[in-house]
Amino acid sequence: MKVTIVGGGLGGLTLARVLHVNGVDATVYELDASPTARDQGGTLDMHEESGQRALRAAGLYDEFRAVARDEGEAMRLLDGKGFVYHEDVPDEPGGRPEVDRSELKRILVQSLPVDTVRWGTKVVGVDPAVITLADGTTVESDLIVGADGAWSKVRPLLSDARPVYSGLSFVEAHLSDVDAKYPGSAAFVGPGTMFALADGKGVIAQRNGDGRIRVYIAMRAADENWVAADVVDPADPVQTRLRLLEIFDDFAEPLRALIADGDDVFVPRPIHALPVGHHWSRVPGVTLLGDAAHLMSPFAGEGANLAMLDGAELALALTSHDDVEQALTAYEAAMFPRAEAAARESATNLVVCFEPDGPARLLARMAG
Repeated sequence: MKVTIVGGGLGGLTLARVLHVNGVDATVYELDASPTARDQGGTLDMHEESGQRALRAAGLYDEFRAVARDEGEAMRLLDGKGFVYHEDVPDEPGGRPEVDRSELKRILVQSLPVDTVRWGTKVVGVDPAVITLADGTTVESDLIVGADGAWSKVRPLLSDARPVYSGLSFVEAHLSDVDAKYPGSAAFVGPGTMFALADGKGVIAQRNGDGRIRVYIAMRAADENWVAADVVDPADPVQTRLRLLEIFDDFAEPLRALIADGDDVFVPRPIHALPVGHHWSRVPGVTLLGDAAHLMSPFAGEGANLAMLDGAELALALTSHDDVEQALTAYEAAMFPRAEAAARESATNLVVCFEPDGPARLLARMAG
């Protein structure tokens, strides 16, 4: 069985690792030149029933625990005026420790034979059983797995669906070395995640393991290009910061400090999602996992967890069935309803969070 994985994110790497553990080789084609070629993103809470389950199947649970942060489970929920609706600092480690995405990726990459991932390789075409690389090389496979994210090149073989703008945009910002430079903000955010939500706006801050706070400045916007065109100017961080402070002039000063201070880097991130319940009919020799299959907003905390579980379960299905198509049928039958439930929760939470009484409504949902 020759397995080709398009995309070297957490889901694709988990698939390759669990296949390797079970005696099956795979090749991963990844556009990034190396595992650290770009910022790998923020911190992830690994869920016991999904991300941690995948890590156990990969034989990497102990390596994960060595870099996980139990204190990262702490959570604060505020409104725009700084009123605290909820604060949770677990007395004991719970079921969802945090880990930096970069650390998780490092663990997965180091667990694979050195020639498994073909870094700096661009896939320019995908047809059933064959991919075409930028240099003209073609690679034939028994199975092609699209693990290539939101704008997947593999998805069109299975589905006409494309990600749709959610009506919400983020601007990502960073405060580095926060304990030394910004102790007030470090204490205000706490060791985990802080949500400050108001009507149509929000400031979401996460403590990372590298001494950094990553801030997501959230705004409802009908035009998905508005933030990139009218708010963020990569060449002028000073004006970008002033524009954001103007938009958030009604927020409490500790929240505005998370915008006013920090690094001169602002990244626009419009939030997209595939339709809730996205699925496809079985196509021989091709399937999807992670964002390529079920892109959703981050408001259920499930994206990376589900991608890794997809990878692990697909690998286990392939190694426990004699026939590839039977394995893919079994994998998709379990993945579709699981992804639909998470996507529905994510879509609902996004709406709830940015309504006028968002903090109270979110707290009610958290209470069950």
